[in-house]
Amino acid sequence: MTIRRVMPIVHSEDMEQNRDFYGRLGFEEVMNLGWIMTLASPTTPAAQVSFMTSDKTAPVSPDMSVEVDDVDAAYAAMREAGAEIVHPLQDEEWGVRRFFVRDPNGRVVNVLGHR
Repeated sequence: MTIRRVMPIVHSEDMEQNRDFYGRLGFEEVMNLGWIMTLASPTTPAAQVSFMTSDKTAPVSPDMSVEVDDVDAAYAAMREAGAEIVHPLQDEEWGVRRFFVRDPNGRVVNVLGHR
């Protein structure tokens, strides 16, 4: 399994304020679904940060995202290890397949792959 990117998710109610602030550091908006917005470096596209009001389809909001090349294998590995699955593996309407798992520190990790 290959990790493609890791990005923090900051819980916020003010997307515009974050876009302006991080824009001064060189970030550009690459995705905005209204409830989640992702900013990325134009020179290093995998350098990203997301801002979220609350997750659209899950019972909790994640603290970070990890994109992998095989989300089904990641899901199987976490289940086999007995990790707490917070949100089951599912396909989302915005083009990702994902699940949430709780890490040893209690943080919720969104593990995803693009379809």
